[in-house]
Amino acid sequence: MAQSLTIGLIVNPIAGMGGSVGLKGTDGDAYENALALGATPVSPGRVLETLTQLQHKNGICWLAAPADMGAAQLASAGLSFEVIGEVSDRSSGADTKKIAAEMLAAGVDLIVFAGGDGTARDIADAIGTKIPVVAIPSGVKVYSAVFAFSPLAAAGLIDAFVEGTGFTEEEVLDIDEDAFRDGRMEARHYSFLLVPEVGRLLQGGKESSGMAGGIAEAKHDLAEMIVEEMIPNTLYLLGCGTTIRAVADVLGVEKSLLGIDAVLDGKLIGSDLNEQGILRLLDKYPIAKILLTPLGGNGFILGRGNKQLTAEIIRRVGRDNLIVIANREKLLSLQCLHVDTGDALLDRELAGYIDIVVGLNFRKVMKIA
Repeated sequence: MAQSLTIGLIVNPIAGMGGSVGLKGTDGDAYENALALGATPVSPGRVLETLTQLQHKNGICWLAAPADMGAAQLASAGLSFEVIGEVSDRSSGADTKKIAAEMLAAGVDLIVFAGGDGTARDIADAIGTKIPVVAIPSGVKVYSAVFAFSPLAAAGLIDAFVEGTGFTEEEVLDIDEDAFRDGRMEARHYSFLLVPEVGRLLQGGKESSGMAGGIAEAKHDLAEMIVEEMIPNTLYLLGCGTTIRAVADVLGVEKSLLGIDAVLDGKLIGSDLNEQGILRLLDKYPIAKILLTPLGGNGFILGRGNKQLTAEIIRRVGRDNLIVIANREKLLSLQCLHVDTGDALLDRELAGYIDIVVGLNFRKVMKIA
C-alpha cells in the first residue's frame, strides 16, 4: 500500500438540493427557489457517508476546500486535514475550478469531489486528466460515467486508489441546462476525467434513448399492455424517460419527460410533482404504484433523474408496487439494475431480484445490485 498520499476534497454544498422539490438543478436562481420550497442540503451527508466508510484512513494527508466545501465534512468524520485556498461566501463553479487548480499545483495525488454533472465539468476544466478523481454522486443531474454508483462505492474507489489500482478515462457529459429545465434531455460529450479502474463501482454514462422506428413501436406496444393492466382506483406515479412517456401517450395525457406525473383511472391528476406533492396524493390515494424504467447505459431505476421519489415515498408505496418496464434493446447492455435513494438501509431493502415487464406475457428477472 502506498504511503503518505495526499488527497483533496471539494464539495458542491448545494448540489442535489433541487431534486426532492422537483427542480431540475440548483444553478442560478434555482438554488433560491429550492430553499423557498424547503429543500435541505444533500451533498454534505453523502460525503460524510463516503468518508466514514473508508477502510484505509491512515497514511493519507487530506487537503480540503474551505468550510462547507470540504473542511466541514472532514471535521465531522474526525479526519485530520489542511485547508487550501479561499472561496466566496456563496460557493460557485468558479470556486470549484480555483480550488481544484490550487490542489493540482499543491501536488495532490487524487481529488475527491461531490456534486453533479456541472461540478464534474468544472473539475475537468481545472485539471483535465492530469490526476485521477473520485466523484461522489450528489447532484440532480448525475449522468456522466465518472461517478461512483453511490457514496459507499465512492469509498471503495478511494480505497482502491490507496491500494494502487490503475486508472482509466471516463466521459463527462455536458447537459443543456435550459433544455433540461424545459423537460428535454440534451447531452453531448464534454471532456474526460481519470478515475480508478474499478468498473463495478462506476455507474457508466447515460446512453441516448433510441427512438428509431422499431424501438418506438416496441415502446408503444409495451405501453399499451401496461395501460390495459392498470388497476382501477389505484394511483400510478409515472417516472421519467421516453419509455414511460409512451404510457402517457397511450393514456392520452401529457407527460413531463423529466418529471414525475400522477394518473388515476386514466386521468392526469398531478404533473411534474415534487416530493410534497406526491406525499399529498399518497395521503389521499394510499393504494399506489410507481412506474419506472432503467436509465440506459447504467441501469439506475431510482436515484438518477427521479430524485422526487424520495425514500419516504418509496417506503410508503412499497417494493412490491414498483413496476419496472423496458424494451429488450435497453436490457441487452445491462447486467443488473441499480438504486441510489440516498438512504443506505432502503437501498439494501430494495436489493435482490425484480421482474421487468418487457412485452406481452414476457417478463425478465434482473437483480438490483
